[in-house]
Amino acid sequence: MPRITLSINTPFGVIEVSGETPEEVLDALERLDQKFIGEVNERVSELLATQTKDDLKGVVEVGRDGPIIVTKKKLSHYACIGLILYCVKDHQASSREITRRLTASGKKVTVPARLHEMRGRGHIFKPVDRAPYYKLSSKGVKWIEEEVIPPLKKK
Repeated sequence: MPRITLSINTPFGVIEVSGETPEEVLDALERLDQKFIGEVNERVSELLATQTKDDLKGVVEVGRDGPIIVTKKKLSHYACIGLILYCVKDHQASSREITRRLTASGKKVTVPARLHEMRGRGHIFKPVDRAPYYKLSSKGVKWIEEEVIPPLKKK
């Protein structure tokens, strides 16, 4: 009998479950509960966060209170907001928290207006429509990684 393989896409990658019989596959799936997936996701997120901190050394410092922009290079208001969101957990923060982090970084930014404009560009979105939280979209993450960070890393 051919081997049965099932691939499951998760936020952190693909999990493959296989077995000789459908019962073996179902048994293996039972062991992959939400707790397991959540724990793996958390550990992978921690590894990626550490890598992000290393990649942004000299640009952004992530402390106990959150990220602070430390680069001396001139940044647009959009780039400042994008970098803050890029460095916080789940790329998500409230407008108040973004304002606090920018103030701590010494940046004077009119955050509500810039957030509205960034929504129009597709760089951020509101995960819950009436909540004051904003999240970096996949387009926004790509923008930060490809257009904002590379010029800041050049010496």
